[in-house]
Amino acid sequence: MMLIDTHCHLDAAEFDADRDMVANLAKQTGVGVIVVPSVEPNNFQQVIDLSVQHPHCCYALGLHPMYVDVASPSDIKRLHALIQQQLSTDNKLIAVGEIGLDFFVTQQNRETQEYFFTEQLKIANEFNLPVILHVRRAIDEILKHLRRYKVTGGIAHAFNGSRQQADEFIKLGFKLGFGGAMTYPRALKIRELAKTLPLESIVLETDAPDIPPQWIGTKARNSPAELMKIAEILADLRGIHVAQIIENTSKNAKQILPNLATLCTRLEVLH
Repeated sequence: MMLIDTHCHLDAAEFDADRDMVANLAKQTGVGVIVVPSVEPNNFQQVIDLSVQHPHCCYALGLHPMYVDVASPSDIKRLHALIQQQLSTDNKLIAVGEIGLDFFVTQQNRETQEYFFTEQLKIANEFNLPVILHVRRAIDEILKHLRRYKVTGGIAHAFNGSRQQADEFIKLGFKLGFGGAMTYPRALKIRELAKTLPLESIVLETDAPDIPPQWIGTKARNSPAELMKIAEILADLRGIHVAQIIENTSKNAKQILPNLATLCTRLEVLH
């Protein structure tokens, strides 16, 4: 059973000098698949190309809420057309993402964020794709939109909400992403959630190069190769063997991202 990094920005500029080495090192440390979500139109093609260059990478296409101020409605049309095209030509497109709301940085552009979020939920619904959600300081608003614009589920990335909010996501068919933030002893709320939520609701992620785990420090560049140690932290919190964490979180990821399950089967056949 292999680890699945359900959220890694391998296309980021921080990896320009050694991207191939980072991807290969992750593979050597047990990460069988890396999901690379886009954040803006300028990197749509880059995440697609990454999935071609690295057989164990797949991708999501979407507009991140922190980039909507430089986007336009024509980008929604472009996203729709590209998703339609990619679904007909390759099966490594696994979700619409990274999409959502971010009211931590600013609420000044709330209407713009909500416009792009809901338009992308409509695309996900049309193509029957799950979504990868950015939910920082906006969980209740996101849940409200998810109840109005139905999708097939997905992942609430870097989850940092309450148990009640977690339960609402689970009711709507979502998994919750846990990564580097869970590794800090002072992150009591996140660690309690990681310990007590149903294991079938949890997936693992790094969000590399962001959210570095405790052992490399907050200023360091995160990497998908850190996922095994993150899995070990989750195993310690829950008092179970890491093999059980790997098996269950990978199963959860494949359940919520059906095209990812197809890719995993293909990779297993190749090996």
